[in-house]
Amino acid sequence: MSRIALIAGEGRLAPAIAAALDRPLVYALDNLKPQIEARPFRLERLVPFLDELAEQGVTRAVFAGAIRRPKIEPELFDPRTLTIVPRILMGMQSGDDAALRAVLDVFEEAGIAICSVDQILPDLVPGEGVLAGEPGPRDWKDAARAAEIVAGLGALDIGQGAVVAQGLCLAVEALPGTQAMLEFAKAHAGLKPDPRGAGGVLYKAPKPGQDRRIDLPTIGPDTVSQAAEAGLAGIAWEAGGVILLDRAEALRRAEAAGLFLWARG
Repeated sequence: MSRIALIAGEGRLAPAIAAALDRPLVYALDNLKPQIEARPFRLERLVPFLDELAEQGVTRAVFAGAIRRPKIEPELFDPRTLTIVPRILMGMQSGDDAALRAVLDVFEEAGIAICSVDQILPDLVPGEGVLAGEPGPRDWKDAARAAEIVAGLGALDIGQGAVVAQGLCLAVEALPGTQAMLEFAKAHAGLKPDPRGAGGVLYKAPKPGQDRRIDLPTIGPDTVSQAAEAGLAGIAWEAGGVILLDRAEALRRAEAAGLFLWARG
């Protein structure tokens, strides 16, 4: 019988996806600490790992959660995985998105189809609309400016988020992630020209041309709390392109803090 493998990353997404699946086989790179029990595997032995999945009857896989680059140990490569190393290394040199696409290609060549998160749980990726609060005209302008910045960041494979207040960019997302970006924005909130003006907007979106089966930006209740602590007016994101975890709790926190949540079309 066909089975699905869940390749778990860090964060809350993997447990949410696992709960929606029927007896998934859960695996994780051995440098990660997922919030779910998972069997470890190493990138240096990717081909034997794919053989194991085939033996288990796996024909589909879904990647869920944040994945950090593992430290490669050349002496651990088996001969067959060694033959695909140039492809993966070439991808790594081009950026995280290219590296992930190279790995996805290897999975599919082994007969394992890659499912996107919204194929498993469509409600995790909201369509266009305001979910909480109400963005005003100044927020629309800040969100539009942030969207331009995120598109530029994504084209360079740097990050998937930015904070804009009163038309000025306070912070952009890079390797340290969303929480670090929001902490930076909070620390530099005094740079806003008008202390009584627009509080600012966190905006997130996939990278231009990104393979949306993997590594979609994610927002959750903790993001809402961190945005509130940074003094922002709300969070906006590309409709249909961002995962919203634990929607009920995220909405509750947004309403309690007076923040808007907006899936922007």
